[in-house]
Amino acid sequence: MHIVLVEPEIPGNTGNIARLCAGTGIELHLVRPLGFSTDDKYLKRAGLDYWHLVKVHYHDSFDEVQVKYEGHPFYFCTTKAAQIYSDIAYTSDVFLVFGKETAGLPESLLAANEAHTIRIPMHAGARSLNLSNAVAVVAYEALRQNAFVELSLAGTGCGGSHKI
Repeated sequence: MHIVLVEPEIPGNTGNIARLCAGTGIELHLVRPLGFSTDDKYLKRAGLDYWHLVKVHYHDSFDEVQVKYEGHPFYFCTTKAAQIYSDIAYTSDVFLVFGKETAGLPESLLAANEAHTIRIPMHAGARSLNLSNAVAVVAYEALRQNAFVELSLAGTGCGGSHKI
């Protein structure tokens, strides 16, 4: 599985998503321009000591991603989609695409891929979820549908190894 962040702006969100990728084996694709340096202390802090576990790919454009991975299924997360993310049948080679925090994905990209746009249902008064939360919601649904095949179910995944 793959998560694609198109022009992410907030280092903490990307760090959290990288940590999700480390814990799940999902590959992370970052599409430039990035709103931060990958050496950013907030990016590293959010990802903690997991960066060595993440397979990160850097791309200069989203077109580059689509050409390189032609034939793979792509789903585009947006508040403007008609389809709900949980109504999709995800395969293990899926690319889950998310836009920048302030603007989402470009309208032209959404229009060209309308049949593959998905949304997370929300209360009518809410604008959107935090990017790292939205990625986690959709990614875990895709993993669930694929029987968590890449994951060891031995770990807790719920806040570390702290004892209560």
